[in-house]
Amino acid sequence: MLPIIVFVVVLILIFVIISNFKIVPQAQVFVVERLGAFNRELHTGPHLLVPFIDRIAKRVSIKEQVADFQPQPVITKDNVTMQIDTVVFFQITNAKLYTYGVERPIAAIENLTATTLRNIIGEMELDATLTSRDTINTKITVILDEATDRWGIKVNRVELKNILPPREIQDAMEKQMKAERERREKILQAEGDKKSQILVAEGEKESKILKAEADKQAEILHAEAEKEAMILRANAVREQKILEAQGEAEAIEAVQSALAESIKKLNASNPNERVIALKSLEAFGKAADGKATKIIIPSEIQGLAGLASSLKALTEDGKTE
Repeated sequence: MLPIIVFVVVLILIFVIISNFKIVPQAQVFVVERLGAFNRELHTGPHLLVPFIDRIAKRVSIKEQVADFQPQPVITKDNVTMQIDTVVFFQITNAKLYTYGVERPIAAIENLTATTLRNIIGEMELDATLTSRDTINTKITVILDEATDRWGIKVNRVELKNILPPREIQDAMEKQMKAERERREKILQAEGDKKSQILVAEGEKESKILKAEADKQAEILHAEAEKEAMILRANAVREQKILEAQGEAEAIEAVQSALAESIKKLNASNPNERVIALKSLEAFGKAADGKATKIIIPSEIQGLAGLASSLKALTEDGKTE
């Protein structure tokens, strides 16, 4: 009988020891009470409790947690009631304060968030509320962090999840947004028309400038062509006159050469006075053919009677021969 009792006692001791051997997981803290009073915190790893004296009062997670609270009715400075729901990101930094600081800490954070939100929104108008989310988030975060510090809770961030104004306000805002979009559309269309007209005007201006420059270049080229043509015509006339003068000079030279040759031949044949007189009459006849404006009568010819007698005598001599 005694061995059985000893065996049972040993089993009970083993069970008690095993049941009081605790392993604390990562990112958790166990709060241990001894005889109903706080004794210590157990962090990650194995721990052994004193049987029947120590007990685990609370298991606390030190990971960052998220609390999504229901929408809360708030009133703005211009007396508009709207629903706002928030999301709080927090982390437990002191397990003892979290365990003994406040009853139902999540509910406490929710109520504190709602009251803080009402205070902040009550100082702002509707338009400022809708456009100042970052400001509201920052203010709530600072206030909650200070208030929850004595509970062993660190509030890292508070976000406004939704802001729901009344239905009539939403309709008015939608109409306002529609009017604003239409206004922007008209402005953009007007700016587009303006730019289009400017581009068209600039295109016409460039076209006129290019046309004027083309006309100018055409006139310059035409004037240069006329100038070159006049120069060519003047050169042609000059060349023609030079050639004519050269031709006349050559003709005169040929005539003079012929006359000189005839005079040489005449002198070589020893002509008499009648032949010389005949040649003089021929020269006088050429000089008096109507083209000359002045006629110089040789001193050898002493009157019309002398000319006639000389001509008659020459004629008779020609017949006699």
